[in-house]
Amino acid sequence: MITKSSVQINKEWDIVGARQMGRELAKDLGFGTVDQARIATAISELARNIYLYAEKGKIAYETVEDMNKKGLKIIASDQGPGINDLSKVMEDGFSTSGGLGAGLPGVKRLMDYFDVVSEPGKGTTITTIKWVR
Repeated sequence: MITKSSVQINKEWDIVGARQMGRELAKDLGFGTVDQARIATAISELARNIYLYAEKGKIAYETVEDMNKKGLKIIASDQGPGINDLSKVMEDGFSTSGGLGAGLPGVKRLMDYFDVVSEPGKGTTITTIKWVR
């Protein structure tokens, strides 16, 4: 059973919708409340980055199964300006928005799998997975 769905990020309010959908999917998959909160927090950060830096994009969700485990894959994609210095963005405390700087390193810590593909001028795709424990 593979479930796929997505939320378009065009305005700030879409961040809330993306977060709610992710939490519902996580709950349906059997994630506990702590992991549901981790997933919702990661989605908030990813959606906020789309809104702040690319203006519009998409958060996509997919249930995944590997061997004897199941999980939730979250793909954040946009056609925004891309990330010029990926290693800088992945440093703890780095912020271009004046935020707390948890950013992408925080998302990486919250999830079990994390991958970034970004091309300046073409956009960014971030893929994360959280496995049900």
